[in-house]
Amino acid sequence: ERKINRREKEKDYEGKHNSLEDADQGKNCKSTLMTLNVGGYLYITQKQTLTKYPDTFLEGIVNGKILCPFDADGHYFIDRDGLLFRHVLNFLRNGELLLPEGFRENQLLAQEAEFFQLKGLAEEVKSRWEKEQLTPRETTFLEITDNHDRSQGLRIFCNAPDFISKIKSRIVLVSKSRLDGFPEEFSISSNTIQFKYFIKSENGTRLVLKEDNTFVCTLETLKFEAIMMALKCGFRLLTSLDCSKGSIVHSDALHFIK
Repeated sequence: ERKINRREKEKDYEGKHNSLEDADQGKNCKSTLMTLNVGGYLYITQKQTLTKYPDTFLEGIVNGKILCPFDADGHYFIDRDGLLFRHVLNFLRNGELLLPEGFRENQLLAQEAEFFQLKGLAEEVKSRWEKEQLTPRETTFLEITDNHDRSQGLRIFCNAPDFISKIKSRIVLVSKSRLDGFPEEFSISSNTIQFKYFIKSENGTRLVLKEDNTFVCTLETLKFEAIMMALKCGFRLLTSLDCSKGSIVHSDALHFIK
């Protein structure tokens, strides 16, 4: 009985000791974490991440060198770009600049690097921007041809599939008050659309322009829509217009470049 009682007391002591250790570890874990409110976006990270580089803005906040206001929930508030801070924090975590493909906000990120006094990040952003300036960009071509023939119809070709996708997203098929999306029968490839005919009043079916519900009854309307979208997307018209043919939509072929 004495041995059993002794074992039970030892177990109780070990349990209390372990619970105290767990509580201490929990307190230590909480004390190493910081929540930052950057432009309305909350980021939780470790203090050692923010103090990775000395004499920076974030290191100054953590070590009390810089006074920083608090938000309503008691988090440090930094009035900067909350979305771009993601890349600042990843730089502190990884020690290098890793950006998603197609990132185009180098100048804004450079300003953030300067504000947070991260010289290494500023240098990497500058180097990346200079490389992009030296890299030749692929030229985008757009061709709109109209044979003025129902059997051939209107052909839109662009070597950038995303522009073709924009055209397709703008035009929908309406059948008996139901939206059916873009009619894939007009798709030749990811780069080409060819309207071989237009749907006018077959069984109450219409092609309409999405959002404003404008009825599309002619190929000229489709051509005009493609021209306006091209100009909005930054394309430049290369074709010399023939005034004798009247409006731009009456031209047989239009070539654009970007």
